[in-house]
Amino acid sequence: VVIGDHDGVVLCFGMKKGEAVTVFKTLPGQKIARLELGGVLNTPQEKIFIAAGSEIRGFTKRGKQFLSFETNLTESIKAMHISGSDLFLSASYIYNHYCDCKDQHYYLSGDKINDVICLPVERLPRMTPVLACQDRVLRVLQGSDVMYEVEVPGPPTVLALHNGNGGDSGEDLLFGTSDGRLGLIQITTSKPIHKWEIRNEKTRGGILCVDSFDIVGDGVKDLLVGRDDGMVEVYSFDNANEPVLRFDQALSESVTSIQGGCVGKDGYDEIVVSTYSGWVTGLTTEPVHKESGPGEELKINQEMQNKISSLRSELEHLQFKVLQEREKYQQSSQSSKAKSAVPSFSVNDKFTLNKDDASYSLILEVQTAIDNVLIQSDVPIDLLDVDKNSAVVSFSSCDSESNDNFLLATYRCQANTTRLELKIRSIEGQYGTLQAYVTPRIQPKTCQVRQYLIKPLSLHQRTHFIDHDRKGEGVFKSDNISTISILKDVLSKEATKRKINLNISYEINEVSVKHTLKLIHPKLEYQLLLAKKVQLIDALKELQVHEGNTNFLIPEYRCILEEADHLQEEYKKQPAHLERLYGMITDLFIDKFKFKGTNVKTKVPLLLEILDSYDQNALIAFFDAA
Repeated sequence: VVIGDHDGVVLCFGMKKGEAVTVFKTLPGQKIARLELGGVLNTPQEKIFIAAGSEIRGFTKRGKQFLSFETNLTESIKAMHISGSDLFLSASYIYNHYCDCKDQHYYLSGDKINDVICLPVERLPRMTPVLACQDRVLRVLQGSDVMYEVEVPGPPTVLALHNGNGGDSGEDLLFGTSDGRLGLIQITTSKPIHKWEIRNEKTRGGILCVDSFDIVGDGVKDLLVGRDDGMVEVYSFDNANEPVLRFDQALSESVTSIQGGCVGKDGYDEIVVSTYSGWVTGLTTEPVHKESGPGEELKINQEMQNKISSLRSELEHLQFKVLQEREKYQQSSQSSKAKSAVPSFSVNDKFTLNKDDASYSLILEVQTAIDNVLIQSDVPIDLLDVDKNSAVVSFSSCDSESNDNFLLATYRCQANTTRLELKIRSIEGQYGTLQAYVTPRIQPKTCQVRQYLIKPLSLHQRTHFIDHDRKGEGVFKSDNISTISILKDVLSKEATKRKINLNISYEINEVSVKHTLKLIHPKLEYQLLLAKKVQLIDALKELQVHEGNTNFLIPEYRCILEEADHLQEEYKKQPAHLERLYGMITDLFIDKFKFKGTNVKTKVPLLLEILDSYDQNALIAFFDAA
């Protein structure tokens, strides 16, 4: 197993009698961004290539360095793919293709490149690199030009060849997104063919890594997936070649890499994963409980005892090393010549939009335990409950009028928490900055600040169907008048700030208001019906106790009792949902008349009364009559 880490160390180890034995280990250097195996095409891929800064280095499997290639890129390398003597690299926005370390092709992307891959040249008559870009697009290249673009459901974070070789056609490409979706696309010469997509219905983390390996042992390669919330998943393929989830395992940190292979014991395959703070874990197919006779049982117990004593001695050695380093640090910081030494730490953060529930996930991960996180915002936002979050939150009062401070919240983490996930809901039209102050459990106390932009249309995402014939003008269309109102206000404000002359004309279709209300109706009706169901639960439970069973109840009431726990759990989140829907309808009402030059804010209390005794026809009539 070969691993590259943030300290620039390449470590290669094997397993002997249940213990890790180092094959080679390099000296520290620049942070290693990518590690790939390569070699001559159609031979075992046993050469190790790493990307650190703007340099590519190559090692043999015994640790001898045979390549040092300085690319002279102005940005650090973020993604790499190796195919024989071809090297495909991408920095944040720049893609480069090299052959035998000679520059071949170049492309500048309009948005960040998260990953790069090339369809297998040994199976296809052409070279087809593919870039995974942050704007939800896969860009398929030919030389230095884009052949075509493929829109995917979320920002793609990782690309992989299906079955490790492009599948039956050699053109099948897997992608994983930052909002947790998986998909398979066939990249033909003329157009993409979407094969399948797995939606993230369990709202698990974003996908960071995938591999193809037959871990089930049925002769068909399975799909191994690692997510940023620590979930490891195994998907098998059914007769229709559709993926089916077979196994999953939750780890406490984000999974940075995943591979299938035979490592620990002959005859038993494993899934080997690495996590953000540096742990390497093996999930084995070897049975944990073995059936054995008395002699065999003694042998197993002895094996376990040896393993435990080995772990104890390793732990004692680590504790001694920590004490030594702590003493050394204390002496150096107290000496008269000492400069102020602020310990450095890295924060792995991600701020992504969840389309399904119109909220943002803020994930903060540190390589050491987190003490506390302070959240501050200069715009109104709501913090939503996250089941996986065990931190204790406390809110401080804010003076929003004098210093634009709308939120101050502190999350105090439990011991050994290295990852914190928060859910945030913004209000469209109110834009500014969200700041997170992250303080880990290290001495002396130190803190890092991360900033995240809350954008004016924070709950919208870009589309990729653009008319290139129009020059110097933009046409914005929406079913919702409030969206147009936000755009008008923001564009006017930004144009005034930059002294740009802007002509804005608008055309309002009255029917769109009724249409938007009809779109909101099912969501609002569901929330109101949920409240009615929850109010019945206690009375129905009392009847059940009194009668001894539920046979006398009509099916609808029996169903409420069966789903009682789920309904009550959902009801806890209801105030925020209802408030949000009421807010959307109120904004729609105000914006409808704002375009007519009428201020109807005095009629808002009457609107809220109608919403409290909700009837769709009465609401539409109120909008028409006002």
